[in-house]
Amino acid sequence: MNRKVLLSFVLLGGAITAVVAWLVLGSGPGSLHPQDSSELTESAGFTGSEGCRDCHERFYSLWAPSHHGLAMQEFSPEFARTEITPQLSEVLIGDSRYVAEIQEGEGWVVETGPASEERYRIDFALGGKNVYYFLTPMERGRLQVLPLAYDVRKQEWYDTTASMVRHFFGEEDTALDWREQPLTFNTSCYSCHVSQLSTNYDLKSDSYDTTWAEPGINCETCHGPGGEHARVCREAPEGTVPDDLKIIQTSVFTAEQMNDLCATCHAKMSPLTNTFMPGDRFFDHFYVHTFEHRDYYPDGRDLGENFTHTLWLMSPCAVSGELDCNYCHTSSGRNRHTGEEADNACRPCHDQYVNDPAAHSFHLAESPGSRCVGCHMPSTFFAKMERHDHSMLPPTPAASIAFESPNACNICHEDQTAEWADKWVRKWYPTDYQAKVLHRATLVDAARKGDWSRLPEMLAYISSGDRDQVFAASLIRLLQACPDPKKIPVLLESLKDDSPLVRSSAAGGLQYRPEPEVQKGLQGALRDDYRGVRIEAARSLANYPRERLNTEDRQALARASGELEASLQARPDDWVSHYNLGNYYVERGQPRDALEEFGTAIALNPSRLMPLVNASMIHARMGDNVEAERKLRRALEIEPTNPQANFNLGLLLAEKDDRNEAERCLRAALESNPNFAEATFNLGVLVAQDRLDEAVQLTGRASTLRPDAARYGYTYAFYLSERGNLTESASVLHRLVEEQPDYSLSYALLGSRYERLGQKDRARDVYRRALSTDFLSPRERYEFQARLGELGAGS
Repeated sequence: MNRKVLLSFVLLGGAITAVVAWLVLGSGPGSLHPQDSSELTESAGFTGSEGCRDCHERFYSLWAPSHHGLAMQEFSPEFARTEITPQLSEVLIGDSRYVAEIQEGEGWVVETGPASEERYRIDFALGGKNVYYFLTPMERGRLQVLPLAYDVRKQEWYDTTASMVRHFFGEEDTALDWREQPLTFNTSCYSCHVSQLSTNYDLKSDSYDTTWAEPGINCETCHGPGGEHARVCREAPEGTVPDDLKIIQTSVFTAEQMNDLCATCHAKMSPLTNTFMPGDRFFDHFYVHTFEHRDYYPDGRDLGENFTHTLWLMSPCAVSGELDCNYCHTSSGRNRHTGEEADNACRPCHDQYVNDPAAHSFHLAESPGSRCVGCHMPSTFFAKMERHDHSMLPPTPAASIAFESPNACNICHEDQTAEWADKWVRKWYPTDYQAKVLHRATLVDAARKGDWSRLPEMLAYISSGDRDQVFAASLIRLLQACPDPKKIPVLLESLKDDSPLVRSSAAGGLQYRPEPEVQKGLQGALRDDYRGVRIEAARSLANYPRERLNTEDRQALARASGELEASLQARPDDWVSHYNLGNYYVERGQPRDALEEFGTAIALNPSRLMPLVNASMIHARMGDNVEAERKLRRALEIEPTNPQANFNLGLLLAEKDDRNEAERCLRAALESNPNFAEATFNLGVLVAQDRLDEAVQLTGRASTLRPDAARYGYTYAFYLSERGNLTESASVLHRLVEEQPDYSLSYALLGSRYERLGQKDRARDVYRRALSTDFLSPRERYEFQARLGELGAGS
């Protein structure tokens, strides 16, 4: 066997869902400007909020001062006088000092660096419920979030990005530079701070000409264009109401439609389209993040900023299909039930607990511990933003002990431990309601760590009749990293689940599976009623040969693939979109298109190594190892310990026969990721020439890490044989033949081992078994027949 390193490059990820900044911002080369309302009326039938005011003054007066109405506002003398206080001390960020100067109604953030001073004008303020973020115009039409923000509760200025540590994709415990893309209003906005936004991004110049109708979230965001509505109402006879009001009426929405409408801003999601309209279904237009994302604790509690929708999907209130966001909140975002009346929100289903809270809570009736929201919607903070848990789960201090997640008991009783709280919870509620929460959290935690010893429990949970759709989807997504084929039947069954969230997760989790039943299941998913499911099925079938499909399946795949490509082009100003599109083109066998998209991703965000790594692999496949190595070294300048970059560079260097440097890179990859099966295997092959014992150890571990990779087991058996362990080598090969019968090399090596052991009958049996299969090439079939002939047996 050739001991040369087996070139099997590893591309980073099949797809990354878009980097979702928890600041849902958005806006514009040149220029950034509100659009005149007359232009809107002419072009799209919008009137602006003033157009609604004539007939709906009461609603207007409630909306205008609300957090929806003021989601973004111009920085004005009135704002400076009433909403903020002077900054008392400079904020040090890196080697620069920052101070907000407010003079004569104008605002500036002054940056004093080691060599110069810069002044940034404050044009807009975002938020106001918890904090204010401030926007300044930058080059090429960008509005950028400034490095200083204002804490409304404490009335103090602070470092914007330092408060956001532990959030953005690929960043862990490191504050972003305030100039980076996730803090660009235009790039990160889904129209959640302004109304009728048009980003108007030009990829060629990487610039914006962003417009919006008005700051804040106006009436037409939820009700659609109001121009025709205003016309028919004006023209209607006095005292009459038109039969067709020509407006979207949310009052007739189902609970699901209402929740889906609110989720477009209140979800940790990535857009699949830019065409959502009130009344549409959320999962036709958005991909929502679940507990595969590290911004959630394993039990689902918030760690980073996650908005609301994912946890709300778990809530019995939402699952019942009876309640929507507007039951507890007004359309302007206020709470309907406040103060002493807050628990009335729970009366329709839990009247007995509201009437006698102490019997349920074991706290004094008038204490905070007897308020429904106190235990079931505890508040936590991230980046100075207060958020309430909408899962309605009861306090689970047992999960706090296991995962350090927050629980309502210790949020209130800060001077006590989680163990103390757990003792009281178990005393008061002997049925142990925590067990269910703890069990599924333990499974998520194990899946995140790649601990597949609990795979049977994970699959059992996904298949259980009382599974929670969010936890099930989370486990399915995490199982993409699991090589064990035992997951396949469960994922196939999940394609039939009632939840589009579960179905889309299952479709995405079946990528790279060659089994015929998987292909059949995915072909069915191409016709799913939900766009999100069809897109994931198309992604998983990206490299499936079209010529093997019948006409109907080929057409279904073409339609879904079109939806997939459109979704990947929905945010042309986002480097992740181009990175994902490049990965899709890799799967489709379009390397030059892939390189173009990776190049665009690199140009948009040179600090991200993933496009560099994957582009390098395309160059290597095309024979341009010089450019491949250049990109990998550039990636390692960004992140010297990155395992994939080190691994792939190691393979390139081995190809150049620079064995010492190749070994160093492969060991660096394993130091960063000890469970990196491909690096373990290739290091074993590399050292086999002069360190056979280590080669046996490494390839054996690779085979354990990836039992589905037949060549790992085969190579391990080969090295065992080289070392003289013929019996152990035969045992490994026998297992391979049983578990992966379509790997022909295993038959040849197993037969030869039996021959060397003098077990000719067993060798004949192996060769006959190989000849009974239908996957052998003509050459292989000839060679097996020849071996039988030499052993004295005919074919």
